[in-house]
Amino acid sequence: MRLTRASSYALHAMVHIAAKKPDTPLASHEIAQVHKIPERFLLKVLKPLVSAGLLLSVKGPRGGYRLAKPAKEISMLDVVEAVEGPIRGMTAFHSSAAGNGLDRKLDSICSQAADQTRKQLGSIRLSNLAGL
Repeated sequence: MRLTRASSYALHAMVHIAAKKPDTPLASHEIAQVHKIPERFLLKVLKPLVSAGLLLSVKGPRGGYRLAKPAKEISMLDVVEAVEGPIRGMTAFHSSAAGNGLDRKLDSICSQAADQTRKQLGSIRLSNLAGL
């Protein structure tokens, strides 16, 4: 499995926020500067994390982002799927009717691989990644 740049940035931002005081919002420009992430791209990555209920966006001069729930309740899977969408195991190509049996086997194998990936990512907590 390979993380996309968006997922990687999201995980770096979430770990950074988790490592700070729980109720203290962090400005996006601070996160971007520390992790050398383009701020405009970071803002696009943070938006689905807010929509998924993983982050809270705090408005105002002392605003920023903070975790919506404790780091031990947020999994790596939660972050990746918030940014990328559900991890699915499907083949990209379905051949003619003559290959239907093979297509079903390939879909089954890909689904099993996706299930294993989801299980592994679901077992890793943000608190583990942040060393909390």
